[in-house]
Amino acid sequence: MVVDLSTKYLGLKLANPVVVSACPLTGELDVLRRLEQFGAAAAVMPSLFEEQLEQKTRDARQLSVAPGGGPLIESLAYFHELKEYNRGPEIYLKHIAEAKKAVSIPIIGSLNLTVPGDWLRYARLIEEAGADALELNIYFLAIELDTTSREIEARYTELVAAVRKEVSIPLAVKVAPYFTAFPNMARRLVEAGADGLVLFNRFLQPEIDLDAFRVIPRLALSTPDELRVPLRWIALLHGRIDASLAATTGVHFADDVIKLMLVGADVVMVASTLYRHGVNVLATLVDGLRDWLEANEYHSLEQMRGCLSQRKCPDPAAFERANYTKALTSFLSGAESNH
Repeated sequence: MVVDLSTKYLGLKLANPVVVSACPLTGELDVLRRLEQFGAAAAVMPSLFEEQLEQKTRDARQLSVAPGGGPLIESLAYFHELKEYNRGPEIYLKHIAEAKKAVSIPIIGSLNLTVPGDWLRYARLIEEAGADALELNIYFLAIELDTTSREIEARYTELVAAVRKEVSIPLAVKVAPYFTAFPNMARRLVEAGADGLVLFNRFLQPEIDLDAFRVIPRLALSTPDELRVPLRWIALLHGRIDASLAATTGVHFADDVIKLMLVGADVVMVASTLYRHGVNVLATLVDGLRDWLEANEYHSLEQMRGCLSQRKCPDPAAFERANYTKALTSFLSGAESNH
């Protein structure tokens, strides 16, 4: 039996549901070719950050006032790591064009900006560079006491609506799970123009270096336990909003892919597992999904997708508060039996 693993994401037909999420791996053409070779159905480019646009302006300013290069060299050193990540807007746009020629899988651009005009301009430029879709990697950190949740939510929806008017390619929005009423926010994002939602963004948190006595950044790869948050919300949203649902964070093994398909994900996005196990793990994920479908006599991915979402599973309350008390009870029972 030949199992059909194809799926649709943002209106794009993919050979399977495994997509490489935005990370430095997709920023290198040779690696991108290997990702396709091992089974990646699509790839999201590394995000273009506002800081890179600011660095471009800073470089130009320093060149005009310091031909000797002193301040410029200092400025470049300050942003060395960021520029190594994906090296500025012009090269970023060029990379998208080159990626489209290098591989046959869909290429999705990614933006992480702060200035409204920059969102619109680079969304348009990414479309012109040939991207098949665009992912808005939105990060608004509300730190002012007077900023309300309504204001933050409005910033999201207004941004999505503005970008939607600017480009014609499919639009995905990568969000965090911290909204008070997430289903309502998901619906509003779709109404504003999002063709898909990527659940969820792993905002990086600061760390304290006790020896240096300073705040430092720290990047930690995801763990399989983090899968539970997108799994729950995709199960709750499946069939309730008219948009693609992408699961990201915590996808490491074939079983993770299967679980997310069962609750209704259209695709899963991976990055951390590629760093832990190498890009060839993609083949393991795809083959594992295929083997499970065959063993359970499914003819296609679509046939099983969503069958354990909240709307279809035998116990819908399992995704709500009832699951909380059951988990606590089972944990305590297990702890008592070990004494």
